[in-house]
Amino acid sequence: MKFAAIDVGSNAVRLLLSRVDSGGVEPIYEKVSLVRMPIRLGEDAFVHNNISQEKISSLVSTMIAFKHLMDAYGPIDFMACATSAMREADNSDEIVSMIKKKSGIDLKVISGRKEAKIIYSNRIEKIVGSSDSTYLHIDVGGGSTELILFKGSNVFAYRSFNIGTIRMLEGIVTKKDWNEMKSWVKSVTSKNAPEHAIGSGGNINKLFRMSGRKDGTLLMAEDIKDLNNYLKGFTLEQRITKIGLRPDRADVIVPASKIYYSVMNWGNINYMHVPQLGLADGIIHVLYKKHKESYI
Repeated sequence: MKFAAIDVGSNAVRLLLSRVDSGGVEPIYEKVSLVRMPIRLGEDAFVHNNISQEKISSLVSTMIAFKHLMDAYGPIDFMACATSAMREADNSDEIVSMIKKKSGIDLKVISGRKEAKIIYSNRIEKIVGSSDSTYLHIDVGGGSTELILFKGSNVFAYRSFNIGTIRMLEGIVTKKDWNEMKSWVKSVTSKNAPEHAIGSGGNINKLFRMSGRKDGTLLMAEDIKDLNNYLKGFTLEQRITKIGLRPDRADVIVPASKIYYSVMNWGNINYMHVPQLGLADGIIHVLYKKHKESYI
């Protein structure tokens, strides 16, 4: 079965084309193609509570292009979700209506709670190989950080915080915001201590590759701290020219590494799984479950 997912994030807009093979004991999810456009809606939404006409034009053009790619791919179903930036933009309804009119795509602006639930749909405990351990899932985006504490199918707690990489770059994350997230992490992990963290998002995927760790191994909290210190030793231009980071990654990766390390430190967690899954992958799981149940 072919599916497609669109994630309209605060930093970038992504189209994931995926295939699910349900012939075995467990379904196998294959990423066929991932297209990413760094539109950065959060630059407008978090500062002005409004998305500019320039970015609206780029977003609409991107969604039209994504619709053509999906038509060529031929999925049996797709879903498009928008997160923190569109949640906060006063003109989000107008943008959703324009996207529907121009591309035919029904874009859903989802809550932070819904975003966390879709991310959790990835069934990461199966990927990391244990449903007996307690994990803290940390997903860092441009506008928010989603935290889910779970063991197997038992979710102990989850919360969305308005702390994200774009917000930090714009200087609109307060000490009160940090203290609120710190208190929550310390509280929930004191009751159900996680053995490991699970990290998702483009920045943690990049940090994992930069760490030199082999696929399937764990990333240490100290790795993230060391990389944060290393990256801060370069200017933005040097991170692009000397380290080889993409311009739209070179700035956000520093605040992202601070968020990941801070959460692990507060939760007294030393190791992290990085399975390279995010909201778009969760959407694919949601769509597959929906169609599987319709056949029963």
